[in-house]
Amino acid sequence: MPDRSQPKDALHRLRAELAAEQSTTAEGTTRSAWLAFVRFGRMRFHAAPQADSDGLLFQYGTHLISGRPMFTVDLTRQLNVSDDGEHDRYVQVRCELRYKPALDLDAWGSFHSWFFYDTDADLDGWFAVMEERLGPLLDRKPAGIDLFEEPV
Repeated sequence: MPDRSQPKDALHRLRAELAAEQSTTAEGTTRSAWLAFVRFGRMRFHAAPQADSDGLLFQYGTHLISGRPMFTVDLTRQLNVSDDGEHDRYVQVRCELRYKPALDLDAWGSFHSWFFYDTDADLDGWFAVMEERLGPLLDRKPAGIDLFEEPV
């Protein structure tokens, strides 16, 4: 797997994809974040040869953030990090998009879906279904976008 990146480089890779997308499209839209996440999601990383070692998570819902409800879309890459070939820990690299409260967004409720590499799942099909769910938000500008990494 010499062409695969290390998990420690994942956040840097996501930041670079978002910066590249925002320099060529409408800056800061949901579409620019989604397209960056799709390119990032297509990258392969070194991970243990297990079905849950490299996964993508798409989720949304209304949550309390800083004491007020906000609709969030969370685009996550979860990687199994191992120092000696055995499972050590998981790390999640996340792109969180937050939107001001709106009745149309509250009506969406909540949703989540996983895709895992090294299974029989179809990545292009998964991306297409998730983009369809995201459709009404694609041209909307989030109130905020945060990129971060956290252990799980």
